[in-house]
Amino acid sequence: MLEKQIIQLPEGIRAAINDAYRVEELSLITELCDKAALSQQQLIDIKNSATKFVESVRAERKKSTGIDSFLTEYALSSEEGIALMCLAEALLRVPDSATIDNLIKDKLSGGDWKSHIGQSDSFFVNATTWALMLTGKILTPEKAQTTLAKSLMKLVNRSSEAVVRKAVDKAMRIMSKQFVMGRTIGEALNRAKKKEAQGYRYSYDMLGEAALTSIDASRYFEAYKEAIETIGKQADKDSTVYRRAGISIKLSALHPRYNESQHERVMNELPPKLLALARLAKEYDIALTVDAEESERLDLSLDVMERVFNDASLDGWNGFGLAVQSYQKRAFYVLDWVAALARRKQRRIMVRLIKGAYWDSEIKKTQMQGLKEYPVFTRKVFTDVSFQACAKKILTMTDAIYPQFATHNAYSVAMILNITGDYRDFEFQCLHGMGNELYQQVVPAERHGIPCRIYAPVGSHEDLLPYLVRRLLENGANSSFVNRIVDDNAPISTLVEDPVEKAKSLLHKMNQNIPLPEDLFQPGRKNSKGLDFTDRTERARLQQKMAQIKLQQWSAEPVISGTTTLIGEKQRLESPQQTENIIGTVQNASLQDVDQALKNAAQTFPDWSAMPVKDRAACINRFADLLEENQAELMTIACLEAGKTMNDCIAEVREAVDFCRYYSMQAQQILSEPLRLTGYTGELNELSLHPRGVVLCISPWNFPLAIFTGQVVAALATGNCVIAKPAEQTPLIATYTVKLMHKAGIPVGAVQLLPGPGETIGAALVADKRIKAVLFTGSTDTANLINHTLATRGGEIIPLIAETGGQNAMIVDSSALLEQVVVDAVNSAFGSAGQRCSALRVLFVQEEVYPRTVALLKGAMAELVVGDPRWLVTDIGPVIDKTALTTLKNHVENMKKRFEIIYQCPLDESLESGYFMPPTAIAIDHINALEKEVFGPVLHVIQFKRKDLDKVIKQINATGYGLTLGIHSRINETVEYIRKNIHAGNCYVNRNMIGAVVGLQPFGGEGLSGTGPKAGGPNYLTRLCHERTYTVDTTAAGGNASLMSLPD
Repeated sequence: MLEKQIIQLPEGIRAAINDAYRVEELSLITELCDKAALSQQQLIDIKNSATKFVESVRAERKKSTGIDSFLTEYALSSEEGIALMCLAEALLRVPDSATIDNLIKDKLSGGDWKSHIGQSDSFFVNATTWALMLTGKILTPEKAQTTLAKSLMKLVNRSSEAVVRKAVDKAMRIMSKQFVMGRTIGEALNRAKKKEAQGYRYSYDMLGEAALTSIDASRYFEAYKEAIETIGKQADKDSTVYRRAGISIKLSALHPRYNESQHERVMNELPPKLLALARLAKEYDIALTVDAEESERLDLSLDVMERVFNDASLDGWNGFGLAVQSYQKRAFYVLDWVAALARRKQRRIMVRLIKGAYWDSEIKKTQMQGLKEYPVFTRKVFTDVSFQACAKKILTMTDAIYPQFATHNAYSVAMILNITGDYRDFEFQCLHGMGNELYQQVVPAERHGIPCRIYAPVGSHEDLLPYLVRRLLENGANSSFVNRIVDDNAPISTLVEDPVEKAKSLLHKMNQNIPLPEDLFQPGRKNSKGLDFTDRTERARLQQKMAQIKLQQWSAEPVISGTTTLIGEKQRLESPQQTENIIGTVQNASLQDVDQALKNAAQTFPDWSAMPVKDRAACINRFADLLEENQAELMTIACLEAGKTMNDCIAEVREAVDFCRYYSMQAQQILSEPLRLTGYTGELNELSLHPRGVVLCISPWNFPLAIFTGQVVAALATGNCVIAKPAEQTPLIATYTVKLMHKAGIPVGAVQLLPGPGETIGAALVADKRIKAVLFTGSTDTANLINHTLATRGGEIIPLIAETGGQNAMIVDSSALLEQVVVDAVNSAFGSAGQRCSALRVLFVQEEVYPRTVALLKGAMAELVVGDPRWLVTDIGPVIDKTALTTLKNHVENMKKRFEIIYQCPLDESLESGYFMPPTAIAIDHINALEKEVFGPVLHVIQFKRKDLDKVIKQINATGYGLTLGIHSRINETVEYIRKNIHAGNCYVNRNMIGAVVGLQPFGGEGLSGTGPKAGGPNYLTRLCHERTYTVDTTAAGGNASLMSLPD
């Protein structure tokens, strides 16, 4: 499983790199401190030099027209600074004036722009402030208190909204010019001449994020090609590759699926593209540097670069380069790989040593995936140590490496100048628009005479935005050196500290602000463990385990008081991805089994409910540990039985574990002690919770482990006994799971399993008065049937917690980032083959951005891999069975008669033996075109006019469902308006709308989508309990001693 070939473990230098991927931070930094150490005299000299640099920069900053002073003035921590970033990121791409007006009002009306006037000596900051304030005053005239404000108000009063838009747009363009060299490579080259004459060099970067579609990738390739030719033709023929301008390339821009799971395809398609660009760069003898990207892509990047670099057509060329991120734990070891690669070909490789640009996303992604360690350092000072250690190492490899030190940090510059001594064959690098004052102390011949290469983005304003925000976020943060070097309030001594000494003082403690993923929810509970599919060693070990497991034949049968009943005929179970593959057998329960299980549960209930809640919780936590120990087995069964992809399989196990630990924590909080209620003196009032009895748990096939486990452990944690009836399609994983529960110490009578048809076994259980509560996840129709049975069976009224389906919508206005919209829509609609209750069914797109959205949607869908879920390369697996497939196909055929098919993914002939439904997008005109929920990979797209937003909201509410809602907008007012007016249990903004996390996004809907309370939330367990109050008159024996003893 995982891959069709046996995954090879990394060897040699690559093994050392892999070992450092997520190595324990403090042990690594201890080692790097030794590697980075300098003599006492060096430290004194560096500190003195760095201090002079800072003093010079601060003296020069008053003359600055650059972004440095702007960042100080509008600190990221200020309300105005944040609004400005949101505006800069969204404003220039919004096509319609109405949305621009709303965006401006939303971001600027709350900002106190007036307070910034005169706060900075830089005309640049004040000019921008006035433009912003001009808008602020028209929106908040009550703040017009000063003379300047009054004079501006006169202008505003006679200005139209169009003029206001133009003023704000101008402010954004002033700011963007600070970061972007030119709209075209020709424009950038002309602008560079002045700096080049002063001793600076350039590396040009064609703006743009990762390619989403093949069309994007082709466009970026042509842009790189044109840029290389233009740079090359203007290059000084008498110069060298080290002095000439070069180009920087993002590999993710050249391939729409540039990630480890698509390794085989990437290695077939990407190296030829990179090689073509490298050959062109060699022809002109200019440098080509491969940019560093997210840590999960490093191994793939090394593979691509090695193949290209080794091509004989590049022999003799020393212009190939790559960026190494010192915030990555692997950086120190990557340098060994680079040097070995260069030496084998007797060439030099340019190495741009940088700190790293994706730190925040690396931290968040690791936390979300529940991985053991971070791939990057959690403290900035640790990154500084790594940078210093790597710099020293590079200088021992200059036969193989041409050093390029990229930094805006005065201490780092002083350190490099010190350790290089008389060696001159290297350069510094900085970002265009930043660090100018610092490098004016370094580049001129009368100073140090060391060249600095400027990393210069080239492209249109539309492509600028994500880059602009990244730079603002990195360098506008109050902790950033770029921000602090020009801040007179930051003591110079704090800017010129030895990072090694500072790091050593922190070696005894972890960063409490960034706990390890496992400890994210402590002290309450442990986080569930994830799997890193980008770690080749971890992947190889998992493959070995799963290869042994899949050879087993699985069986499912009734588990009654710990014993399996083997009377009756067994049915064979097929795999949905390969129907001729019989993966096991199931023996369904009988009506006699139902009766026996109910008797056993009733007998067990007194002892189980009387057990202290901490002991019940301990059993459940042991079960959680067993789930993690049996991770490979559970993933294998989920894949073979339910057709789940590998990513869905690990998510399923993790959610089950989180349910266990969350509910056991919750149970101890609410059940350990009665709640003392405040009241009259002389009286005791307490509220306590008590289990109900036997709870019936009916779980679905689409989450056969996670929801099954969540229902069962919630009932168990509250002291109830459970009879679990799994979905008919997925009894194997349920049987395996119940046996793990018993192994964990949960009494055999406390949880029993009865597989079988809902029409017989399910119906018999629901109708039996010994059932005291029902937990159900499934269709709305079945929930109504259960509700009717409970209402008519007589006896006490018992709780029914039903979680059903939804006609889930996402609303996209024209301020949204469309690339992100499409990524989130594709994941939400087609992930898990659309077989999630939360899946996106209807995408509403504002008409101004509808054509672009649809074009991107087509391109992104064309890149999806529909196939066997056993392979990691697969994005979309099968639907659950023939009935589901037939229903979906019939729906699409009916839609074709009335509406246009936007795109339907092609299916390979090899998939004909499984239940594969091609992901399909359909343009419809109204949500009423859908008579009911379409449970599969089918997305319906509707365009709307901005003025009709209220009609869209009414359409969605009129369906009667209320499960999940997605909103993509950069306008907070719009987001809040939609959120308040649409009835949805879970609302997601500017992200996908699936994958609710236990304890973070409690899941459940309203209306036709369920009864509540939400699963994985703080109110779920109380529904499974009786509430009892206890009142005692403490003065009954005579007198109120506690009152009488109160002091005066």
